[in-house]
Amino acid sequence: MLKQKVIAIVGPTASGKTSLSIDIATHFNGEVISTDSRQVYRGLDIGTGKVTPEEMRGVPHHLTDIVDPATIYTGHDFVRDATAALLDIKRRGRRPIIAGGTFFYLELLRGHSQTAPVEPNQELRQKFEPLSNEELYERLLIKDERRAHSIDRYNRRRLIRALEVVETLGVVPETKTATTPYDWLMLGIDIDQKTLHQNIHTRLEARLEAGMIEEVVKLQEAGISWQRLEDFGLEYRYIAEYLQGQLEKEEMVALLETKIRQFAKRQMTWLKRMKEIEWCVPENREAIFRRIEEFLNTPSS
Repeated sequence: MLKQKVIAIVGPTASGKTSLSIDIATHFNGEVISTDSRQVYRGLDIGTGKVTPEEMRGVPHHLTDIVDPATIYTGHDFVRDATAALLDIKRRGRRPIIAGGTFFYLELLRGHSQTAPVEPNQELRQKFEPLSNEELYERLLIKDERRAHSIDRYNRRRLIRALEVVETLGVVPETKTATTPYDWLMLGIDIDQKTLHQNIHTRLEARLEAGMIEEVVKLQEAGISWQRLEDFGLEYRYIAEYLQGQLEKEEMVALLETKIRQFAKRQMTWLKRMKEIEWCVPENREAIFRRIEEFLNTPSS
């Protein structure tokens, strides 16, 4: 049986994944599946850069606005929902385009990572809430040194999830590559650091102007706890600290921009390990379209 062909667009935050994925979808009769662990939540719009109806230009998008922000959405949930979306897109004769910045989700879908069969433990998560990221990391280092050395030590959600799994299974199970039912074309956005940093700065200013702080206020007033907001990371974490009087506004904005740059650097470190990525210049849409045409016309194995 021929494998379903899937195009994945990867790159650091603010590199232009959203606009490129929509252009590709428009050109190739496609639909976009989001691999963003925060865009699944309703109400997290400005801070996550969620695509607007105008920006979609009629292209259907999947896996955005599907759960309440108080709900824990896991990697297992993502694989289930993304698989259903891929089947639906295939059934209707359309092309799936994967785009988003949560590369762990992408690796799960490609069979290069697996989620542990452990349900979320709310009591344990509440126990971890007072601990700093460094304290969580040190605890993981003691309990599962192998997983500690491979995890993003600044990603609070991953640290807590790893400790949750360790508490149940003793260790985080090692990843075993599974056979994928899809034929993948991995396109990476090649962007120089100067341009990327300028994009991050411009985008942050635009989001603040669009009401990103007010969005966090609205979420908190709707019952989302300060800790839950901080768990969402970056924009939500530092704006939450500002709203609680822990940071001055100018300090918050400067710190947030620095943290977003650091996040982009970590994303690139992750992506550079993936040798199957074909790096492309986003401005050269014609070359990108030619490569996709070639991929689609080559029989899958």
